[in-house]
Amino acid sequence: MILSWRRRRAARGAGKTRDTANRNGVAELAIPINFRCPISLDLMKDPVTLSTGITYDRENIERWIESGNNTCPITNRLITNQEPIPNHAIRKVIQGWCVENKSYGVDRIPTPRIPVSSVEVAGILGGVEAAVRRGDGGGCLELVGKVKDLAAESERNRRRVVASGAGRALSETFEAFSDRSTGSSAPMHCQQHDEFVFFEEQRNLGTEELRPSEGCSGKNSPLLLGEILSTLTLMLPLDEEAKSRLGSFSSLNSMVWFLKNGDLSGRRTAILVMKDVVSFDQQKLDALIKVEGAMEALVKLVREPICVQTTKASLSVVYNMVASMPSPNNDFARKFVDMGLVSLLLETLVDSERGVSERALAVLDELCGCDEGREKACDNALTVPVLVKKILRVSDLATEFSVSVLWKLSKSTEKKGEEGGEGSDVVVEALQVGAFQKLLLLLQVGCGEETKEKASELLKLLNLFRDKLECIDSMDFKHLKRPF
Repeated sequence: MILSWRRRRAARGAGKTRDTANRNGVAELAIPINFRCPISLDLMKDPVTLSTGITYDRENIERWIESGNNTCPITNRLITNQEPIPNHAIRKVIQGWCVENKSYGVDRIPTPRIPVSSVEVAGILGGVEAAVRRGDGGGCLELVGKVKDLAAESERNRRRVVASGAGRALSETFEAFSDRSTGSSAPMHCQQHDEFVFFEEQRNLGTEELRPSEGCSGKNSPLLLGEILSTLTLMLPLDEEAKSRLGSFSSLNSMVWFLKNGDLSGRRTAILVMKDVVSFDQQKLDALIKVEGAMEALVKLVREPICVQTTKASLSVVYNMVASMPSPNNDFARKFVDMGLVSLLLETLVDSERGVSERALAVLDELCGCDEGREKACDNALTVPVLVKKILRVSDLATEFSVSVLWKLSKSTEKKGEEGGEGSDVVVEALQVGAFQKLLLLLQVGCGEETKEKASELLKLLNLFRDKLECIDSMDFKHLKRPF
């Protein structure tokens, strides 16, 4: 009787084990070793074979080669041909195995598309250059769309497109079709409705419905220029030859046109390309400064943000423009101040991520280099609380800029006090929001030499008013080392 009970119990246990195995079929299924990539040990989706005879998944082995390795991970032999050969035989076997084990939840791996070749890309780019010479805007638009699709398809294709000189060819096309006077755009003819359409209407029509209008040969079409900018964002950072074309007055003029009149996508691509082109290049910055409405368009992007990426790009361009001229005679800083940029920056800093905070503080530091900027900052109730909050809260760079701005404002108000005016407002407010404690902590944890000097000067100024204010609680010093 006891024996039969044990048998029944064992049978129930075996049944539970079988049920568990069935329910967890995917976990129990073992992938054949020959189907695994030797690098990741995962099922290969696009198997390729090296010159050493070992098969890997394309993504993994290309990442291995791009890391600077020129030997086979398994055999350690030199890879004589870094262009892996697709292994269609094993890929079909893997697909068959996936189909056989479909009941276990295994999905069939898709047949990978053939990567684009250099010859194919060169042919398309040659067609673009020929269309530019003919002034065929419609033809350019179609070919640029092909380049964009190829670059967006995979990282491998993107690298191949970039290596084939697409950045140079597209930048030349952009410059050729850019208007040199107003940055406006010529119409294109809609074949379906037999009428001329401008930017807003072109965005809603397909390329097959558009052809260049008579007399303009499709030049300056915003649809074409927008497509080029969108494609160029896939190739950032651009090479110097491409930047030289895009840094011309006519090209920058067209980009500013997109910043002012484009849709969200057009403004996004324009500012990303502009930032890559003009960064740390005085000649291109000078060309951008001459473009009418450029400063207003950049401020608009800060006031009406599209995404974090565009906000960072616009702030970077503004910083480069303002920093390109010495502070005492910085007319650009004064113009940005008059446009209300100081208030915009402070509102942005209230709740922004690290990259935006660093760039906004950098621009604010430059704007406070002029009297008008300091005056606007002192008049804004957000200035001191926001600056003190950013110290030791974001990054070392943000801390340096925050201390620098506080130092400029405090020295400015100190000077006003010496001249008989009310010069202690910034210092008193800084004390009230905890600047004294934060600056002490900053000196203890360490910082750059210039920041250290400014923090020390600020502490001396703050100490003059410290005894007059009952605003410092002993609990505020709980993180500081004693004695002071």
